[in-house]
Amino acid sequence: MKIQEAYTTTIETNKATGKIPSLDGLRALSIILVLLGHLSGTRNLPRFKLERWLGDYANLGVVVFFVISGYLITSLLREERELTGGISLKQFYVRRAIRIFPAFFAMMGVLIALALGGWITLGSRDIGYALTYIVNYQVNPPWNTGHLWSLSVEEQFYLLWPWAVWWLGNRKAAWLAAGVIAVSPGMRILGWLLWRGTAIGDLAMFPMVADSLASGCLLGMLRGWLHEQKWYLRMLRGPWMAVMLVLLFACNASRVYTAGAVFGRTVINLLLAMMIDYCITNSDNLFGRVLNATPLVWIGTLSYSLYLWQQLFLNRHSTWPVCAFPINLMLALAVSTASYYALEKPLLRLRKRFAAVRV
Repeated sequence: MKIQEAYTTTIETNKATGKIPSLDGLRALSIILVLLGHLSGTRNLPRFKLERWLGDYANLGVVVFFVISGYLITSLLREERELTGGISLKQFYVRRAIRIFPAFFAMMGVLIALALGGWITLGSRDIGYALTYIVNYQVNPPWNTGHLWSLSVEEQFYLLWPWAVWWLGNRKAAWLAAGVIAVSPGMRILGWLLWRGTAIGDLAMFPMVADSLASGCLLGMLRGWLHEQKWYLRMLRGPWMAVMLVLLFACNASRVYTAGAVFGRTVINLLLAMMIDYCITNSDNLFGRVLNATPLVWIGTLSYSLYLWQQLFLNRHSTWPVCAFPINLMLALAVSTASYYALEKPLLRLRKRFAAVRV
């Protein structure tokens, strides 16, 4: 199948099933990277020696989530405008709230109960940062809420980007996303100059990481146009993707150096956007069939709950028996599965009632 034909088929599949091919499989690979990073060094399991070759692969998994999120949200907003002539911000936020809040607040309720019982250490400030989605601005958050920095970034993105698309229109919003990508390295340089060697210098503040989301946003806006460009279609062929994968991990491994930390992330984001497009477009090739296989799709479906709950069990600093391998991984999977089927899946049916409508 030619790439342009594959693009058309992808759009038709999206409209028919409500799912974009390969995204669940990509989410699965992302959460697997996070799980491997957090499993490393837990009781009964030696610390993996992969950072030298791959860099911070757990963080890379989160960055993949960011790029996917930017692409998915932008595609939904763009398609809503094309189909209905407008964007309903009210419907957007209702759908996001139904999707995100129940599982999140259930997890926070358990953490608060454990803290009150003296099982974990969690102060009122920690709870406040978590509940208001500003953990990415908290200095030295505790382990059990530290992973919520990425969800905080996502929520800040949801607050800003839909309004920008609604207000600016698709074309100007695409320019805004490109501008964020261009400016973010400067923000990282500014952070390095102002806060180098301080605790705040390590925070994932929104301006320093927004280009990961913006790269996905730009793909969501320009994918149709890009698939009309011969040079881009050539880049979506297999040999180039192998080169990009090697370059991706090389950039990720070099992020410990100043130039790699500042500019390497931009390269990583753009490479990930192209690789995500490759996986969506070529969902019928061997790699695409693997991504869309039932086991990976299932893990990808659980990825949000897995990300929420894994931190409690995959704690290399804890002496709890439940944090020892392999019990920790089994419990993380079990609790995440229960969360998905008890909370997320039933509410997905409610979410369908708030389908996109014209403003």
